[in-house]
Amino acid sequence: MIKIDDDLLDQISAKAKSVKRLRMNYNFHQDYDDPINRMVNAMEPGTYLQPHKHENPDRFEVFLVLRGRFAVITFDEQGNIKDHFILDARDGKYGVEIPEKTYHTLLSLESGSVAYEIKAGPYSPLTAKNFAPWAPAEGNPAVETYMKSLLKLIGE
Repeated sequence: MIKIDDDLLDQISAKAKSVKRLRMNYNFHQDYDDPINRMVNAMEPGTYLQPHKHENPDRFEVFLVLRGRFAVITFDEQGNIKDHFILDARDGKYGVEIPEKTYHTLLSLESGSVAYEIKAGPYSPLTAKNFAPWAPAEGNPAVETYMKSLLKLIGE
């Protein structure tokens, strides 16, 4: 039995706070070839997931909030926000399922935020994500301004 409790979330959150990317995951799947990848993702405010979609192969993705708050944003092909949802279990907003071929990102809104993620495997680093050409790549100096603009557009 794999247990998801405060001890695990505290450990993963502490690791996320200690690394430059401000995020850390803990995988439950045995290897990346598993047909379903399951993981806990601890993300601190300021971490950046470049908007991306999953296609070729087409895959959906599920995020469930375990602790903290996240903004989940979906985009059209030109980078306009299509929809957003604030994940916060305290407000009864527990999760989202992102359809295949849908550009999306996840932004941590408070320290200690942790989500459970489920997506179809197998995972291949070369084909797992199709990054949005209209969004700055991770490490680009424009990332901070871009994230702030997204938060402003959704009222956060």
